[in-house]
Amino acid sequence: MKRILILGGGFAGLWSAVGAARKRDELGLAADDIEITLVNRDAHHAIRVRNYEPDLSPLRVPLDDVLEPIRVRRVEGDVANLDFPNQFVTVTAPNDSVTLPYDRLVFALGSQLARPHLPGLATYGHDVDTFTGAARLETHLKSLALRPSTPASRTVAIIGAGLTGIETAAEMPDRLRGFGLEGGRVILIDHNAHVGSDMGESARPVITEALAALGVQTRLGESVQSVGAESLRLQSGEEIPTCTTIWCAGMRAHPLTAQFPGERDPLGRLPVDSFLRVEGMANVFAAGDVARLMITEGHASVMSCQHARPMGRYAGHNVVCDLVGLPLKPLRIDWYVTVLDLGAWGAVYTEGWDRTVVATGAIAKATKEEINRRRINPPCHDRAAILAAGAAEVQTPPAYRGGT
Repeated sequence: MKRILILGGGFAGLWSAVGAARKRDELGLAADDIEITLVNRDAHHAIRVRNYEPDLSPLRVPLDDVLEPIRVRRVEGDVANLDFPNQFVTVTAPNDSVTLPYDRLVFALGSQLARPHLPGLATYGHDVDTFTGAARLETHLKSLALRPSTPASRTVAIIGAGLTGIETAAEMPDRLRGFGLEGGRVILIDHNAHVGSDMGESARPVITEALAALGVQTRLGESVQSVGAESLRLQSGEEIPTCTTIWCAGMRAHPLTAQFPGERDPLGRLPVDSFLRVEGMANVFAAGDVARLMITEGHASVMSCQHARPMGRYAGHNVVCDLVGLPLKPLRIDWYVTVLDLGAWGAVYTEGWDRTVVATGAIAKATKEEINRRRINPPCHDRAAILAAGAAEVQTPPAYRGGT
C-alpha cells in the first residue's frame, strides 16, 4: 500500500483530499492500493472566510460528510512534528499521540492571525480568524445588551483595514442593531493612510463611500499602543472607550513551515513549483496559505480560498500521479478577482491585479453571496458529486450581471 498524507482540513487540505481521491478513482485504484489520510485539528471543514457574518451556523461542514463517501481516512489531532528523512508525521490529541508514515505529503495547514505582543491584546482582544474566535465574539456582542449603556459598551474598535477588517466593520452596524444596541459606534483603525490599501485606486473610493454610508468611522495612519477592558489607546495618545476590540491585522503561514529546510517568504510561506511540489523536496507538496506559487510574473498566490481551492485540487491530483509514475499537471490561473462584502451597502467586485472595479452595490453583493453560500462549499454525502468537484481544473471567474 502507498500512503498519501494530507495535513489540514481547510480549503487547500480538503480539496487536496478530494482531488487525490478523484485521481485514484480515475485510475481504477482502491483505498487498499493508495491510502489517503487527512489530518485536522477537529472534525470540521471551516468556511473561514465567512466568520465576519452574523450567522455562524452554516460555517462548519462535517469532514466525514465529504471524506467518507470517497474513502478518505480522517485523523483528528494537532500536527506536532515533521520528520522528512524518515517520512512520518507525529500527531497529538488530548489523550494520545500517533505517528503517521507517508510516501507523499501534502502540507496544507493554512495560516493564522498575526498577533503582536501588545499590552492587553491577548486578554481583551477578539478576532474572526477561527470559528472559535468568531463564536466567542458573538457571545460577547450578545452580552453587551445586558450591560449598562456606556460609550464603551456601545463602541466596537476593529484593528486592520484590510479585507477582513473592512468586511467585519461593514457588517457590524447591523449586528449591533440586531442585539438591540442602537446608536452603536464602529471604528476601523489602520496604520496605513487609506482603508483597503491593497485594493487599488479604483476600489478605495467605493469602500470609503460604503463605510461612510454605514456610519463606520475611521482612524487612519494610527497604531495601537494598548488594549484594555473598556478602552483602547492609540500611539497618538487618543483613548477610545470600548469593551470590544477586534484584531484583523495581518496573517502568517502556519508556524510548522519553520520545520522545512530552505527558504520561506516574508509571510512564512514555502516556495512551490507549478506542480505544487515544495522546492527541493521530492516527496512533499504544499497548497493554500502555506505555499507561495507564482501565478504570473511579479504576482504570487494570495492567502485566499480563491487560490487555495485550485491549489488543493492540483496538489491532490499530482501526488497520485507522482506515486504511480504519471506526468504531473501544472497549475496555471489566468484571472484574478476580488469581491469584497460591504454589509448592507452591497459589495465591490474588481478584476485583475490592479483591482479595477467592474461592479458595485447590489449587483456585486449577489455575486458575493453566490461565492459565500454556494461556490466555495463542498458537496456532501454524494460520492459522484464530490469526486466531480475535485477535478484538476481552474473554475471560471464568478459571474456578475453587468453594469455597476
